[in-house]
Amino acid sequence: MVRRNASAPVQQSFFQGAMLLTGGLLLVKVIGALFKIPLSAVIGEEGMGYFSTAYSFYNVLFSIATAGFPVAVSRMVSESDSLGRRAEVERIRRVAVPLFFGTGLFGTVLMAVTAPVYTRLVGNPGALPAMLALSPSVLLCSVAAAYRGWHEGQRNMVPTAVSQVIEALSKLLFGLAGAFFVMQSAWLFRGAGFPAGAGGAAAAILGVTVGSALSTLFLMLYRRRQRLSGISRSQKTPVRSRRVLTGTLLRTALPMAVGAVAMSLSGLIDASFLQTRLSHILHTDPGPMLSMYTGCIPAENLMQPKTLPNYLFGCYNMALTLFMLVPSLTQAIGISALPSVTHAFARGDRTAWDRSMETVLQLTCLAALPAGMGLSALAGPIVRLIYGSRISGPILAQCLAVMGIASVFAAMNTPLGSLLQAAGHMELSVILTLAGLCVKVVLNYILVGIPAINILGGGLSTAISCLLVLLAQLIVLRKVTGFRPRFSAAFGKPVLAAGLSCLAAVSTVRILEKTAVPERFLALPAIGAAVLVYGAALWGFGSLQELQNYLEKNIKRTEKYLKNAGG
Repeated sequence: MVRRNASAPVQQSFFQGAMLLTGGLLLVKVIGALFKIPLSAVIGEEGMGYFSTAYSFYNVLFSIATAGFPVAVSRMVSESDSLGRRAEVERIRRVAVPLFFGTGLFGTVLMAVTAPVYTRLVGNPGALPAMLALSPSVLLCSVAAAYRGWHEGQRNMVPTAVSQVIEALSKLLFGLAGAFFVMQSAWLFRGAGFPAGAGGAAAAILGVTVGSALSTLFLMLYRRRQRLSGISRSQKTPVRSRRVLTGTLLRTALPMAVGAVAMSLSGLIDASFLQTRLSHILHTDPGPMLSMYTGCIPAENLMQPKTLPNYLFGCYNMALTLFMLVPSLTQAIGISALPSVTHAFARGDRTAWDRSMETVLQLTCLAALPAGMGLSALAGPIVRLIYGSRISGPILAQCLAVMGIASVFAAMNTPLGSLLQAAGHMELSVILTLAGLCVKVVLNYILVGIPAINILGGGLSTAISCLLVLLAQLIVLRKVTGFRPRFSAAFGKPVLAAGLSCLAAVSTVRILEKTAVPERFLALPAIGAAVLVYGAALWGFGSLQELQNYLEKNIKRTEKYLKNAGG
């Protein structure tokens, strides 16, 4: 019987942690869909434009305040924990929390001060109330990130998963209720000189801030409960000084932070370039774009052409909400993989190292390929299922068809970056991400400015840049670690299985279109058919058996390691 050390924290294996986080993130995304889909009906495409503009700016400052630090804390805690330095694990937390608080406070003040300037620069002053309502979240999420990284480094994914669900539920309840109330009292914001949609977006985002506060409070209480129950009592082991730990944390976090900021800049680039380039089209050659979306733009927006860029940007971000579902599936794999792979790397266990990387790659492909390819193949039916029969539906479907393929590449990049970070090559992931960002900037400017492509250029530039980063990361990972994945098992079989599932889904839609099944719900049986075919194909190819055999071995190895370690 495995004996548990009372001073050791609750830990999960890589697979257990990945499944826990994946389940949590899926629940968060479902709650997020229950928030954003009704929200788009309450505040409309114009209000979603204000909402998305505020979020794009927030993501950059949030990354400056937190990005890299949670990963760095997780890696440092994992390394200290694997060497038995429990007292140092506790000191890392005491160093990280004040540091996160300071950077978060700086981000909050910076967002509040620069919000008026930014909204004028992008030609979207209606986003100002939303930006001000969102600014406190930078501080709150920074503190939460410190606690999440600390727990993740000890392979305890429960606090992260639970806190994310709390945040999502609070956003749903407070944000949606607030938006509805404000839209029913639109005269309040009209009197202040803002459109009604601007007030609704601000109220919805205020719910996000409330959710951040409750999530942070939960993490602090969870840590307090751990301390009182004696789970994390320090042991008499060598401990590095606060100064040394702070320096190590900053050196580890800086390259990761630069890479994460670059990723968040992608959204800011979309918010800026997409709207400004669409405005350029309206002033130079609007004919092709307007004819492309005949019947898809409300008359009031056509009568006020200056509102069209924000309207189309709102459509783009409604499709982006569905696009982000796919990377979220693999985000959990990357988060859970980092401490587990770091443990293997610190112990010099090459066999465990190779097996962990192989599993990360295979799980990523198995999750990302059918989801992303399915979004593209069923773009129209999925948009009708999620958003109903709205005038902007064809625009959303065109955006989603392009972004579905892009989501596959984006979803695979995060776990691969985590593998490079676990191997101690944080700077390589950053360099590749920055290079991809430069490609996206150039392509955004060129493609979105072409009248016949317009808003679709955002999805095309994302797909191309993410593909280039993916290929580069695979090459670099092989060169610096010697890791040679089995491409047939990791890529070939999942691609073929996903292709067959998409064919089954499209065929199901074509058949059911001739029946009495309501058009809005055609996606449901199509997705069901795709899942069955995908599972059957993987079983026929032997992929499921291979993964099952590995996981059984991995769980046995973990149990043996914990038993020998007294854990």
